[in-house]
Amino acid sequence: MRSEDLVIMGYVSGAFGVRGWVKVHADTEYADSLFDYPVWWLGKNGSFKAYTFEEGAVHPKALAAKLAGVEGRDAAHALRGCEIAVPRAELPETEEGEYYWSDLIGLEVVNQEGVTLGKVKNLLETGANDVLVLADDGKERLLPFVDQVVLNVDLAAGRISVDWGVDF
Repeated sequence: MRSEDLVIMGYVSGAFGVRGWVKVHADTEYADSLFDYPVWWLGKNGSFKAYTFEEGAVHPKALAAKLAGVEGRDAAHALRGCEIAVPRAELPETEEGEYYWSDLIGLEVVNQEGVTLGKVKNLLETGANDVLVLADDGKERLLPFVDQVVLNVDLAAGRISVDWGVDF
C-alpha cells in the first residue's frame, strides 16, 4: 500500500509488558476507536508494513495493543516510534464542517488581507479547542481552530482562510 493512501492515527510509544504488546498513543477523537481497524500499518519515513490487530486494552495512561507477529518485549520495543496508519478508504465519511487532521496538514493559511501566515504543520488538542500549528520560514504561529477564526477550509485548493492578524 502506498503511504499516500494511509492516514496516520497515532504512534507506538514503547513496549507494554513482556508478551509483545505495544503501548499506543492515538491521535483519534476516541482513543479506543483505533481498535476498530483490523489491520494497522506501522512505519517510519513513509515506509509501512501491515500488522493484524489481535487485541487491545484501555489503560489509565495509554492504550495497549497486541499485533500478530510481535512476540516478546524486544520485538515490541523495536516498534517504538513507528507511526500507526490505516487506509483512508476505511475511514468514515466526515460531516459538513468536519475534517481529519491529516487532511489539514500542509494546507496554506491565508488571512482576509491575503497575507499567507504559513502552512499547517500540526494540530494540538487543548481541551477547550483544537489549535493549528503553522510553520513559516522556521517561525511557528498558533491559531485556534474555531468558527470565529477559521472562515473557510478549501481542501481542493489547499487553503484555509482565517480572520487573524499578522501581528498575532
